[in-house]
Amino acid sequence: MKTVRETAKPVPGKTFSLFGNADNTEGYYRAVSDLADICLVLQPDIIALITEVRRLGMRPRLARKLSASGTASLPRSIAQYARLYLSPYTAAVKDHLVELSFFKRFDGVLAFTEEQYHLAMLEIELMNRAYRHPFREAHRKLAFLPHCLRDLEADCRAAMRDIDIACKGCSDRCNLNAVSTLLRQHGIEPYIWMQANLKSLFRKLKEEEGGLGVMGIACVPELVRGMRMCVKLCIPVVGVPLNANRCARWMGAFHPTSVELEEVRRIVKGAG
Repeated sequence: MKTVRETAKPVPGKTFSLFGNADNTEGYYRAVSDLADICLVLQPDIIALITEVRRLGMRPRLARKLSASGTASLPRSIAQYARLYLSPYTAAVKDHLVELSFFKRFDGVLAFTEEQYHLAMLEIELMNRAYRHPFREAHRKLAFLPHCLRDLEADCRAAMRDIDIACKGCSDRCNLNAVSTLLRQHGIEPYIWMQANLKSLFRKLKEEEGGLGVMGIACVPELVRGMRMCVKLCIPVVGVPLNANRCARWMGAFHPTSVELEEVRRIVKGAG
């Protein structure tokens, strides 16, 4: 069966879009890579840098303050460079935050600030660099994909298989089909995350398999949280953000979204 074309159409997201104002995601991936290169000059120890970026991302008010001004420091440089390089891809965050109801402002995902988006994007890039090769060397590799990538016009036939729901390849227009096919070609087991308790599953498989690697695809806030969980469990992890967040949690209804297949391929092949 054919898979979807590899060039995704530009789509706006509720808070972010990796297309920005362009018709492809090349600008985003170039920007986040350049940002990581600059930050690694400031702090060459990548694990220490990840820790600093993560710490700053958990203090959004400080990150906002530092991105505007402040005394010269590593956190200030990170915050300011992150805003400079990544703000074209988060233009909708401010309007989204204004629209949030009082109670939703306490939702750690929905209430992500623009500074948190920038720092999470950087953290994802840095974790990919730090853990990409250990991931590829893992004995068993699993990938967890969001169901919002499915073909919304098809009668999805995905079914339970071993760990969680798996794509059956029923639509040649389906992004889940395209990603699942690509991952299987590289020895990675793709699942649509619907039911699995990931923390318990990872702990169990880490002990049973003797070497587990995990890949995630999700919107930026969900992806960075999942990757942090894996790092805490000492599991090598890589991830690719969705091109935009367009699911019911964000928009009240599902809208088509996509992921950059070339970026998925680059990571699983260990390029770059």
